Amino acid sequence: MFSIYILTHNEEIDIAACIESALQSDDVVVVDSLSSDRTVEIASHYPVRVVQHRFESHGKQRTWMLQEVPVKHEWVYILEADERMTTELFQECLQTIEQAEHVGYYVAERVMFMGRWIRRSTQYPRYQLRLFQREKVWFSDYGHTEREVVEGSTGFLQATYPHYTSGKGLSRWIDKHNVYSTNEAIETVRQLDQGTVRWRSLFFGKSEVERRRALKDLSLRMPLRPIVRFVYMYFFLGGLLDGRAGFAWCTLQAFYEYLILLKVWEIRNMPLPNAPHSPDRVEEAVVSQIPKA
Repeated sequence: MFSIYILTHNEEIDIAACIESALQSDDVVVVDSLSSDRTVEIASHYPVRVVQHRFESHGKQRTWMLQEVPVKHEWVYILEADERMTTELFQECLQTIEQAEHVGYYVAERVMFMGRWIRRSTQYPRYQLRLFQREKVWFSDYGHTEREVVEGSTGFLQATYPHYTSGKGLSRWIDKHNVYSTNEAIETVRQLDQGTVRWRSLFFGKSEVERRRALKDLSLRMPLRPIVRFVYMYFFLGGLLDGRAGFAWCTLQAFYEYLILLKVWEIRNMPLPNAPHSPDRVEEAVVSQIPKA
Protein backbone atom coordinates (compact mmCIF):
# COMPACT_ATOMS: atom_id res chain seq x y z
CA MET A 1 0.00 0.00 0.00
CA PHE A 2 1.03 3.63 -0.42
CA SER A 3 -0.02 6.91 1.19
CA ILE A 4 -1.54 9.78 -0.79
CA TYR A 5 -0.86 13.47 -0.22
CA ILE A 6 -3.43 15.93 -1.61
CA LEU A 7 -2.26 19.54 -1.99
CA THR A 8 -4.95 22.21 -1.68
CA HIS A 9 -5.62 25.94 -1.63
CA ASN A 10 -9.23 27.16 -1.99
CA GLU A 11 -10.36 23.95 -3.64
CA GLU A 12 -13.95 23.70 -2.35
CA ILE A 13 -15.21 22.84 -5.85
CA ASP A 14 -12.79 19.95 -6.46
CA ILE A 15 -11.77 18.60 -3.07
CA ALA A 16 -14.65 16.18 -2.48
CA ALA A 17 -14.26 14.36 -5.81
CA CYS A 18 -10.48 14.30 -5.39
CA ILE A 19 -10.64 12.78 -1.90
CA GLU A 20 -13.23 10.22 -2.97
CA SER A 21 -10.93 9.06 -5.76
CA ALA A 22 -8.02 8.80 -3.30
CA LEU A 23 -9.83 6.76 -0.64
CA GLN A 24 -8.68 3.59 -2.37
CA SER A 25 -5.66 4.12 -0.09
CA ASP A 26 -5.89 3.57 3.66
CA ASP A 27 -3.85 6.72 4.36
CA VAL A 28 -4.80 10.05 2.79
CA VAL A 29 -3.42 13.39 3.99
CA VAL A 30 -4.75 16.76 2.82
CA VAL A 31 -2.01 19.41 2.98
CA ASP A 32 -3.78 22.76 2.83
CA SER A 33 -2.20 26.17 2.19
CA LEU A 34 -4.45 28.08 4.61
CA SER A 35 -7.54 28.07 2.40
CA SER A 36 -10.08 30.84 2.97
CA ASP A 37 -13.02 28.90 1.50
CA ARG A 38 -14.71 25.63 2.61
CA THR A 39 -11.87 23.32 1.55
CA VAL A 40 -10.91 22.24 5.08
CA GLU A 41 -14.54 21.98 6.21
CA ILE A 42 -15.40 19.67 3.31
CA ALA A 43 -12.25 17.58 3.75
CA SER A 44 -13.01 17.09 7.45
CA HIS A 45 -16.14 15.12 6.52
CA TYR A 46 -13.97 12.34 5.10
CA PRO A 47 -11.68 9.81 6.85
CA VAL A 48 -8.52 11.76 6.03
CA ARG A 49 -6.01 13.80 7.98
CA VAL A 50 -5.85 17.54 7.34
CA VAL A 51 -2.77 19.64 8.07
CA GLN A 52 -2.25 23.29 7.22
CA HIS A 53 0.94 25.12 6.36
CA ARG A 54 1.56 28.60 5.00
CA PHE A 55 2.44 28.49 1.30
CA GLU A 56 5.82 29.88 0.24
CA SER A 57 6.35 28.17 -3.10
CA HIS A 58 5.42 24.91 -4.79
CA GLY A 59 8.83 23.35 -4.22
CA LYS A 60 9.07 24.40 -0.58
CA GLN A 61 5.52 23.27 0.18
CA ARG A 62 6.16 19.80 -1.21
CA THR A 63 9.51 19.44 0.53
CA TRP A 64 8.03 20.58 3.87
CA MET A 65 5.17 18.11 3.40
CA LEU A 66 7.52 15.18 2.77
CA GLN A 67 9.82 16.05 5.65
CA GLU A 68 7.32 17.14 8.29
CA VAL A 69 4.04 15.29 7.69
CA PRO A 70 4.40 11.61 8.65
CA VAL A 71 2.50 8.92 6.76
CA LYS A 72 1.85 5.20 7.25
CA HIS A 73 3.73 3.92 4.21
CA GLU A 74 7.19 4.18 2.70
CA TRP A 75 5.77 4.88 -0.75
CA VAL A 76 3.69 8.01 -1.40
CA TYR A 77 1.70 9.52 -4.25
CA ILE A 78 1.19 13.28 -4.74
CA LEU A 79 -2.26 14.28 -5.97
CA GLU A 80 -3.42 17.81 -6.81
CA ALA A 81 -6.99 18.77 -5.94
CA ASP A 82 -7.99 19.13 -9.60
CA GLU A 83 -6.68 15.65 -10.42
CA ARG A 84 -8.16 12.21 -9.81
CA MET A 85 -6.74 8.85 -8.83
CA THR A 86 -8.23 6.26 -11.19
CA THR A 87 -8.77 2.60 -10.32
CA GLU A 88 -6.37 1.55 -13.10
CA LEU A 89 -3.64 3.88 -11.87
CA PHE A 90 -4.10 2.81 -8.25
CA GLN A 91 -3.75 -0.87 -9.14
CA GLU A 92 -0.66 -0.24 -11.26
CA CYS A 93 0.90 1.71 -8.37
CA LEU A 94 0.29 -1.26 -6.05
CA GLN A 95 1.79 -3.72 -8.52
CA THR A 96 4.79 -1.46 -9.17
CA ILE A 97 5.60 -1.09 -5.48
CA GLU A 98 5.62 -4.87 -4.99
CA GLN A 99 8.44 -5.29 -7.52
CA ALA A 100 9.91 -1.79 -7.63
CA GLU A 101 13.00 -1.37 -9.80
CA HIS A 102 13.28 2.38 -9.15
CA VAL A 103 12.78 4.83 -6.28
CA GLY A 104 10.26 6.94 -8.20
CA TYR A 105 7.86 6.77 -11.12
CA TYR A 106 6.50 9.34 -13.56
CA VAL A 107 2.83 9.38 -14.52
CA ALA A 108 1.30 11.07 -17.58
CA GLU A 109 -1.59 13.51 -17.22
CA ARG A 110 -4.67 13.75 -19.41
CA VAL A 111 -5.66 17.43 -19.58
CA MET A 112 -9.45 17.78 -19.40
CA PHE A 113 -10.68 21.11 -20.76
CA MET A 114 -14.13 22.30 -21.85
CA GLY A 115 -15.55 18.84 -21.23
CA ARG A 116 -13.06 16.82 -23.25
CA TRP A 117 -9.56 15.37 -23.19
CA ILE A 118 -7.15 17.70 -25.01
CA ARG A 119 -4.86 14.94 -26.17
CA ARG A 120 -2.94 16.45 -29.07
CA SER A 121 -2.09 20.06 -28.28
CA THR A 122 -1.07 19.27 -24.69
CA GLN A 123 1.96 17.31 -25.92
CA TYR A 124 0.58 14.11 -24.43
CA PRO A 125 2.13 12.22 -22.78
CA ARG A 126 3.53 14.83 -20.37
CA TYR A 127 4.94 13.17 -17.26
CA GLN A 128 5.08 14.25 -13.62
CA LEU A 129 6.88 12.44 -10.81
CA ARG A 130 4.02 11.26 -8.59
CA LEU A 131 4.79 7.85 -7.06
CA PHE A 132 8.01 7.54 -5.08
CA GLN A 133 9.76 6.51 -1.89
CA ARG A 134 9.21 9.39 0.50
CA GLU A 135 12.76 9.67 1.82
CA LYS A 136 14.34 9.59 -1.64
CA VAL A 137 12.78 12.75 -3.13
CA TRP A 138 12.54 16.47 -2.45
CA PHE A 139 11.62 19.45 -4.61
CA SER A 140 13.19 22.71 -5.74
CA ASP A 141 11.44 25.70 -7.34
CA TYR A 142 11.41 26.36 -11.06
CA GLY A 143 9.32 29.18 -12.52
CA HIS A 144 5.76 28.96 -11.20
CA THR A 145 6.12 25.29 -10.41
CA GLU A 146 8.69 22.85 -9.03
CA ARG A 147 11.28 20.29 -10.09
CA GLU A 148 12.04 17.07 -8.31
CA VAL A 149 15.42 16.01 -6.96
CA VAL A 150 15.65 12.22 -6.78
CA GLU A 151 18.18 10.03 -5.00
CA GLY A 152 18.10 7.07 -7.36
CA SER A 153 16.68 5.96 -10.68
CA THR A 154 13.18 6.62 -12.00
CA GLY A 155 10.72 4.82 -14.26
CA PHE A 156 7.37 5.38 -15.95
CA LEU A 157 3.88 4.02 -15.36
CA GLN A 158 1.46 3.14 -18.16
CA ALA A 159 -1.76 4.30 -16.49
CA THR A 160 -2.63 8.01 -16.60
CA TYR A 161 -4.58 10.48 -14.47
CA PRO A 162 -7.16 13.14 -15.48
CA HIS A 163 -6.30 16.77 -14.74
CA TYR A 164 -9.32 19.10 -14.76
CA THR A 165 -7.33 22.21 -15.48
CA SER A 166 -10.25 24.66 -15.69
CA GLY A 167 -12.75 22.98 -13.41
CA LYS A 168 -13.19 26.21 -11.44
CA GLY A 169 -13.93 28.27 -14.55
CA LEU A 170 -11.91 30.23 -17.06
CA SER A 171 -11.73 33.31 -14.83
CA ARG A 172 -9.89 31.28 -12.18
CA TRP A 173 -7.60 29.83 -14.86
CA ILE A 174 -6.73 33.33 -16.10
CA ASP A 175 -6.19 34.65 -12.57
CA LYS A 176 -3.84 31.77 -11.73
CA HIS A 177 -1.88 32.06 -14.94
CA ASN A 178 -1.45 35.78 -14.42
CA VAL A 179 0.41 34.89 -11.24
CA TYR A 180 2.22 31.98 -12.91
CA SER A 181 3.42 34.23 -15.75
CA THR A 182 5.17 36.52 -13.26
CA ASN A 183 7.08 33.58 -11.80
CA GLU A 184 7.86 32.27 -15.27
CA ALA A 185 9.16 35.70 -16.31
CA ILE A 186 11.51 35.74 -13.33
CA GLU A 187 12.79 32.27 -14.24
CA THR A 188 13.12 33.32 -17.89
CA VAL A 189 15.32 36.28 -16.93
CA ARG A 190 17.47 33.98 -14.81
CA GLN A 191 17.81 31.40 -17.58
CA LEU A 192 18.65 34.00 -20.22
CA ASP A 193 21.27 35.59 -17.98
CA GLN A 194 22.75 32.49 -16.41
CA GLY A 195 21.52 29.35 -18.18
CA THR A 196 22.39 27.55 -21.41
CA VAL A 197 20.64 25.29 -23.91
CA ARG A 198 21.38 21.62 -23.18
CA TRP A 199 21.70 20.47 -26.77
CA ARG A 200 22.72 16.91 -25.93
CA SER A 201 19.66 16.44 -23.74
CA LEU A 202 17.46 18.02 -26.41
CA PHE A 203 18.40 15.47 -29.07
CA PHE A 204 19.64 12.48 -27.08
CA GLY A 205 17.84 12.77 -23.73
CA LYS A 206 17.08 9.42 -22.15
CA SER A 207 13.45 10.29 -21.37
CA GLU A 208 10.58 12.53 -22.43
CA VAL A 209 11.09 14.57 -19.26
CA GLU A 210 14.77 15.32 -20.01
CA ARG A 211 14.07 16.20 -23.65
CA ARG A 212 11.07 18.40 -22.79
CA ARG A 213 13.04 20.40 -20.23
CA ALA A 214 15.86 20.99 -22.70
CA LEU A 215 13.28 22.11 -25.27
CA LYS A 216 11.90 24.61 -22.78
CA ASP A 217 15.39 26.11 -22.30
CA LEU A 218 15.62 26.50 -26.08
CA SER A 219 12.12 27.96 -26.42
CA LEU A 220 12.97 30.79 -24.01
CA ARG A 221 15.41 32.09 -26.62
CA MET A 222 13.12 31.86 -29.65
CA PRO A 223 11.70 35.03 -31.27
CA LEU A 224 7.90 35.41 -31.58
CA ARG A 225 7.35 32.73 -28.93
CA PRO A 226 3.56 33.20 -28.59
CA ILE A 227 3.01 32.80 -32.35
CA VAL A 228 5.46 29.91 -32.59
CA ARG A 229 3.74 28.13 -29.72
CA PHE A 230 0.28 28.52 -31.23
CA VAL A 231 1.41 27.28 -34.67
CA TYR A 232 3.31 24.37 -33.12
CA MET A 233 0.46 23.28 -30.86
CA TYR A 234 -2.44 23.87 -33.23
CA PHE A 235 -0.99 22.70 -36.53
CA PHE A 236 2.07 20.53 -35.85
CA LEU A 237 0.76 18.74 -32.75
CA GLY A 238 -2.75 18.54 -34.20
CA GLY A 239 -4.66 20.79 -31.85
CA LEU A 240 -7.09 21.55 -34.68
CA LEU A 241 -8.29 17.95 -34.34
CA ASP A 242 -9.30 18.68 -30.73
CA GLY A 243 -12.14 20.85 -32.04
CA ARG A 244 -13.32 24.05 -30.39
CA ALA A 245 -11.70 23.09 -27.12
CA GLY A 246 -8.37 22.59 -28.88
CA PHE A 247 -8.50 26.02 -30.50
CA ALA A 248 -9.38 27.65 -27.16
CA TRP A 249 -6.56 25.77 -25.40
CA CYS A 250 -3.92 26.75 -27.98
CA THR A 251 -5.07 30.37 -27.90
CA LEU A 252 -4.86 30.50 -24.11
CA GLN A 253 -1.38 28.98 -24.13
CA ALA A 254 -0.19 31.56 -26.68
CA PHE A 255 -1.73 34.29 -24.53
CA TYR A 256 0.13 32.88 -21.52
CA GLU A 257 3.43 33.02 -23.43
CA TYR A 258 2.73 36.64 -24.37
CA LEU A 259 2.09 37.53 -20.73
CA ILE A 260 5.47 36.03 -19.84
CA LEU A 261 7.21 38.07 -22.56
CA LEU A 262 5.52 41.28 -21.41
CA LYS A 263 6.62 40.66 -17.84
CA VAL A 264 10.18 39.85 -18.92
CA TRP A 265 10.23 43.25 -20.65
CA GLU A 266 8.80 44.84 -17.52
CA ILE A 267 11.49 43.30 -15.32
CA ARG A 268 14.22 44.39 -17.73
CA ASN A 269 12.95 47.91 -18.36
CA MET A 270 10.70 48.93 -15.47
CA PRO A 271 12.27 47.56 -12.27
CA LEU A 272 10.54 48.24 -9.01
CA PRO A 273 11.96 51.13 -6.97
CA ASN A 274 15.28 50.24 -5.35
CA ALA A 275 15.21 46.74 -6.87
CA PRO A 276 18.64 45.57 -8.16
CA HIS A 277 18.82 43.99 -11.61
CA SER A 278 20.04 40.64 -10.29
CA PRO A 279 17.38 37.96 -11.11
CA ASP A 280 17.43 36.74 -7.51
CA ARG A 281 16.83 40.22 -6.13
CA VAL A 282 14.25 40.96 -8.81
CA GLU A 283 12.42 37.80 -7.77
CA GLU A 284 12.27 38.93 -4.16
CA ALA A 285 10.92 42.33 -5.16
CA VAL A 286 8.38 41.11 -7.70
CA VAL A 287 7.05 38.16 -5.72
CA SER A 288 6.34 40.44 -2.78
CA GLN A 289 3.92 42.37 -5.00
CA ILE A 290 1.78 39.48 -6.28
CA PRO A 291 -0.94 37.39 -4.62
CA LYS A 292 -0.49 33.70 -3.91
CA ALA A 293 -1.86 31.30 -6.50
